[in-house]
Amino acid sequence: MSLNGVVNIEDLHQLAKKRLPKIAFDFIEGGVEDERALETNRAAFHRHQLLPRYLVDVAMRDQSQTIFGRKFNSPFGISPTGTAGLFRRGADLMLAEAARDANIPYIMSGGSNHSMEAAAKVAPHNTWYQLYAARDKSISEDLVRRAADCGIETLVLTVDVPVRPRRERNLRNGFANIRGTWLKAALSLKPHILAEAMSHPGWVWEYVRHGGTPNLDNWKRYAPADAGVDDVVDLFNSNTPAHAQTWRELETYRKLFPRNLVVKGLMNPADAIRAADIGCEGVLVSNHGGRQLDQAPGSLDVLPAMKQAVGDRVTLMLDSGVRRGADILIALCLGAQFVTFGRPTLYGAVAGGLDGVRLAIDIFRGEVDLVMGQIGCPSLDQLGPDFLWQDDSRRNR
Repeated sequence: MSLNGVVNIEDLHQLAKKRLPKIAFDFIEGGVEDERALETNRAAFHRHQLLPRYLVDVAMRDQSQTIFGRKFNSPFGISPTGTAGLFRRGADLMLAEAARDANIPYIMSGGSNHSMEAAAKVAPHNTWYQLYAARDKSISEDLVRRAADCGIETLVLTVDVPVRPRRERNLRNGFANIRGTWLKAALSLKPHILAEAMSHPGWVWEYVRHGGTPNLDNWKRYAPADAGVDDVVDLFNSNTPAHAQTWRELETYRKLFPRNLVVKGLMNPADAIRAADIGCEGVLVSNHGGRQLDQAPGSLDVLPAMKQAVGDRVTLMLDSGVRRGADILIALCLGAQFVTFGRPTLYGAVAGGLDGVRLAIDIFRGEVDLVMGQIGCPSLDQLGPDFLWQDDSRRNR
């Protein structure tokens, strides 16, 4: 199958799987421990059914959404996906460019291979930056200042990685030991994993030709001037996660960053209230795509309680488990004002570069438009619980 034959996100998923060796694909695909949180996220969407209203004029449908004072063409954006450049050279900026052209937000990962300054230059009004706080607070504060200085409009602090998770697929594959150039990494792998990797010559050649694993450009300036790839990776790994990060740090970032501040990873309504009290503009409800706490509830499951807790005090968004346009609309019915996803656009980047990312966005946009027509909803502001089937038939109106 080529991009021309792709009709949904699952097709992009399969193309990406074919292009990457197992060690790399498992890093994208995997969760933690028994990977129950991955299943929980998808099951949460599957428990809901959309309840259509007919005899409604849906000749004109509008899926634009305004958040933080900016109008986007669709109610979704791209979640942060770390080390994207490992899977497709230049992926970070491909994601930024595709988001700019589609007029949706792109949250650049704190573990990106390109710098925030480069992404902001490509997509000045669409690039948000994800902050992974460092143990060295001076680095964290400098990252916040840099985001402000390069014009990034929204800073996203990820708080749900207080300790490094145990991703067992990566441990089995030896991925946890990868550092430096691809060749150095390959020599450390088990023979059968190395052989499987070499069965994907296109990916291997791309990295040999470019000299190995991309650097973590955002972190280069905090390493010595003569630091190599290994040194920058080691600096990042020794500084993250920031075990001692507390609400005090969030208050500091609130003072340092003059524009929109979003907290990503909150699942407890009391935490959402506290973030609102500190003055954050947004909360991104997320269980980190099932990659942090395996026994966590699905992001969608906690969304109604989060909405009840904060109401309209913050812009409430949802991440994790989204694979269809209908998923996006279900989340909006349950109280989200915006939705983000990471793996689908990364599948697109792996499968087809910039064209693949654009295709992933177009698939979601087309599905959102189609389902809006199918359920009799010409405008997103009409969405609410009435568009969801309730087990108690008396609640269906």
